[in-house]
Amino acid sequence: MTSKVLKIMVLMLVISIAIASCAPVAAPPAATAVPPAATGGASALKVGLVTDTGGPDDLSFNYTAIQGLNRAIAELGISPDSKYLQSRQETDYAKNLEEFISQGYKGIITVGFLLGTATATSAKANPEVQYAIVDYAYPDCFGTAVEGKDCGSATEIANVLGLTFRVEQAAFQAGYLAAAVSKTKKVGTYGGVNIPPVVDFMVGFQAGVNYWNSKHNDTVQVLGWDTVKNDGVFTATFTDPEKGKQAALSLIDEGADVILPVAGLTGNGTFTAAKEEGVLAVGVDVDQCISVPDACPVLLTSVRKNIDNAVFGAIKQMADGSFKGGVYSGTLENDGVSIAPFNQNADKVTAEVQAELDQIKADIIAGKIDITAWAKGEGK
Repeated sequence: MTSKVLKIMVLMLVISIAIASCAPVAAPPAATAVPPAATGGASALKVGLVTDTGGPDDLSFNYTAIQGLNRAIAELGISPDSKYLQSRQETDYAKNLEEFISQGYKGIITVGFLLGTATATSAKANPEVQYAIVDYAYPDCFGTAVEGKDCGSATEIANVLGLTFRVEQAAFQAGYLAAAVSKTKKVGTYGGVNIPPVVDFMVGFQAGVNYWNSKHNDTVQVLGWDTVKNDGVFTATFTDPEKGKQAALSLIDEGADVILPVAGLTGNGTFTAAKEEGVLAVGVDVDQCISVPDACPVLLTSVRKNIDNAVFGAIKQMADGSFKGGVYSGTLENDGVSIAPFNQNADKVTAEVQAELDQIKADIIAGKIDITAWAKGEGK
């Protein structure tokens, strides 16, 4: 593997925590054990969840994964001994996985890119245990990368299910909505780093705007991203709200009145800028009206990865005997991705626009909309 590719992989690993860095609104349960619930036919199945270093306080990746585990205990009746272990540093990943193995857990969920190698190593050593990993999939070894060191596996792993998300589908709806409510005929977006987990949001957003223009003979512009050039505005950080605010203010100065930041904690600075300048924003990953309640007055919607649903689905397969390794793709069709409620800005979304958003969802599910083509201005 070239040094360039390795650098890109490191950046992709960093983003799984960085994008999840929303300001918490409430602390989750302090204990690592998930609250017990009714047991049933699947009660013998113990499922353990290993967080990344972002921990359960992120109210995003880790927190929502834990909610999926909570729901599985309540609805599926898996063992009340099911619990999560928090990783406070990278050296905890293998340690936490081994703790679950030593305690006889037969289902394990890991959360995020950073656990890719540790998960694969544990899964290969324990083929009788079923694993799922959030926002990651195998194979992840290419070129000269060494399994177990630079990456997890050069092939799919039979007892691991990768949980991935087609965020561009929900971002398409968000872009369409942003164009619909824009008064300046300019909307904007920026990212933390130009890598796929970030760019997928921006591509979908631009595609949705272009689709709106085609359907309504309009001329709404997207500032901050160009899919054809694969280039745009990036802050080079996911942890600096002040840089996010400045990026947003720059787009606002150019005329943007709806802005999608895809930059983790950096993106929260957009909400401050939006409130100061009287414009709107679109959140990412979770409903940021919940994770960043102070932003709710300016949030039009959020592009969500429904990690809780994906985790619940994986555990359900473990419990009912239908589990298979491979890759789960979260889509609009299976509720793996979605746009959040409009919350305090519902009055800005007309019944006509809502109906169009519903139709867009149906058409994306039916394969009638080529998102990449629309992003490049080539849609038909």
